[in-house]
Amino acid sequence: MEEKKRIVILGAAESGVGAAALAKVKGFDVFVSDMGTIKESYKQTLNQYGIEWEEGHHTEALILNADEVIKSPGIPDDAPIPVKLKSKGIPIISEIEFAGRYTHAKMICVTGSNGKTTTTSLIYHIFKEAGYNVGLAGNIGRSLALQIAEGKKFDYYIIELSSFQLDNMYDFRANIAVLLNITPDHLDRYHGMQEYTDSKMRILQNQTEDDAFVYWADDPIIKRELTKYGIRAQMCPFSILEKNGMIGYISDGQYVIERPTPFNMEQESLSLSGKHNMYNSLAAGIAAHLSGIKDENLRQSLSDFEGVEHRLEKVARVGGVQYINDSKATNVDACWYALESMTTPTILIIGGRDKGNDYNAIKDLVVKKCKGLVYLGADNTKLHQFFDSLGIPVADTHSMKDCVEACARMAKPGDTVLLSPCCASFDLFKNMEDRGDQFKALVRAL
Repeated sequence: MEEKKRIVILGAAESGVGAAALAKVKGFDVFVSDMGTIKESYKQTLNQYGIEWEEGHHTEALILNADEVIKSPGIPDDAPIPVKLKSKGIPIISEIEFAGRYTHAKMICVTGSNGKTTTTSLIYHIFKEAGYNVGLAGNIGRSLALQIAEGKKFDYYIIELSSFQLDNMYDFRANIAVLLNITPDHLDRYHGMQEYTDSKMRILQNQTEDDAFVYWADDPIIKRELTKYGIRAQMCPFSILEKNGMIGYISDGQYVIERPTPFNMEQESLSLSGKHNMYNSLAAGIAAHLSGIKDENLRQSLSDFEGVEHRLEKVARVGGVQYINDSKATNVDACWYALESMTTPTILIIGGRDKGNDYNAIKDLVVKKCKGLVYLGADNTKLHQFFDSLGIPVADTHSMKDCVEACARMAKPGDTVLLSPCCASFDLFKNMEDRGDQFKALVRAL
């Protein structure tokens, strides 16, 4: 009897535990290793499937004998263990790559620096409301691998993909690939903007003429990159500036999709507001339209979608002040979109773990829209150096409690307090959800 192939999984969070369960179900010899502490619920899943695991360290002897390694997207390629694995020629793949081998579902994959979660959630909402047999996975919800391990049989999966997930994907194929935008992000992990851009463009790999590539035609980086690829998929560009040559556009107050059949609705009927959401609504509508969703279903879902938690989420109006939770804005560009959509004097909460940010991109909007800045971080030095000279009142805080109190003191009736931090949350919070949840709880207690 031949020996079982050995699969080692690095990182035991959502994607790692899902990959481990699927590998076990498919008969592999499976071992899971996490440098940190594994959450209790994930330990239970691993034990339920009879999977060996370790936490708090990596035992090299149990890892470097793998036939294949599935790496959590959060672990950098230049961490010590991935470097050793590479030197031994052991392939490293992502959970999505592995899971994709075991499903025949059509894959609708969404990537971009900003708008991924909103667009993915909106596509899923449209498909589900239209009665399609559809799953949601990737950077959002439950891991693709675990859903397949549990025997879910969906016709479609809507998958949000980060650049880190795309880095370790090789044979996986997106039937519909959606690329929203490419702006500076994660430059603490990549060696420059081109390397990050190359990661995003991997969403095109393996596409055939039967597939579709939906992309924002106004993005200067995407425009430049497209000339480098012999793209076989059907090209589906969208724009809010241009009609010519576009599959989808917004013009004269109309939301329009030209192909495969003409579709239009009033722009005012779209449930999502703000310029950035026009792009998200176009991308989602085109993906759904290409998948044969009926006009009436598409029109209904585009007008009743409720949006995503932690993304421009209206929390409460207290003393005439509107508080908005945009904790998902973990890069400068996301904050730019949030500020761009503000229509009242704004107090901006900014700060956290900086990912190599250049704040010049939001400087003009800060000057135009903000009447106050509240810094929220373990170390706010860089924020002081950049923003203090603009002549806008600032407050320095190191906890959400102090931050919300400072905002309440600064704000007057008619103002908006916007948490749109530009930064990762790991300096003071467990994650961006924790940051948003703390903000909401403290605002509601005012």
